[in-house]
Amino acid sequence: MTALLTDPQVWASLLTLTLLEVVLGIDNLIFLTILASRAPEHQRDAVRRWGLAGALLTRLVLLFSIAWVASLVAPVFTAFDMDFSWRDMVLFFGGLFLLAKGTTEIHHTVEGEEHEPDARSMGFAMAIVQIAVLDIVFSLDSVITAVGIAEHVEVMVIAIVIAMAVMLFAAGPVGGFVERHPTVKMLALAFLILVGASLIADGLHFHIPRGYIYFAIAFSISVEGLNLWAAARRRRKREAEAAAGH
Repeated sequence: MTALLTDPQVWASLLTLTLLEVVLGIDNLIFLTILASRAPEHQRDAVRRWGLAGALLTRLVLLFSIAWVASLVAPVFTAFDMDFSWRDMVLFFGGLFLLAKGTTEIHHTVEGEEHEPDARSMGFAMAIVQIAVLDIVFSLDSVITAVGIAEHVEVMVIAIVIAMAVMLFAAGPVGGFVERHPTVKMLALAFLILVGASLIADGLHFHIPRGYIYFAIAFSISVEGLNLWAAARRRRKREAEAAAGH
């Protein structure tokens, strides 16, 4: 262990892997934020904490089951001249789940059903179950990425724990911000559909580089940030004019 601490390559791989885990965790954080917003208000913090704890546990279990994870990429059956593995099927059905979830949430938001108590509320247990299902999908890709970058399990574990700590710190503020701005929530739901489509494409062997996905997300966030800044300026201007009029 001491030798690892003095090896610059180990520190470089730890930094790289931690940054990648944080970026890969954006999908998970968006989904977690949306589901937490559907839970009763007094349970939202608990949903976020338990959801991230489940994500951490899932990643660590997969990480210590490297041989089993490696077997998931072995072909299981062939269709349309393509070999499909368990990983492909997990990504495909996980993507379908995200598409269905994103579409349903957009329907609730646009149709105004989010304001109806029965439609708005989701039980604590149901939220955790849905988070657990998607944790498996997100964790599988995350662990495969970690194994491809770092050679030492200790480095992978530390990187994943640090990434989860960052997400835990960000979950509350991000969730509150999304709740206060309906347009940001709609944008987050669009991200879920985008990520779901990319997972389905991956499951069907049509790989979309994640850099394109994250660029689209970053660009959209930048545009929405400018929209919110402009709206805040207009609001302050109206308030100043109203105050001057009195």
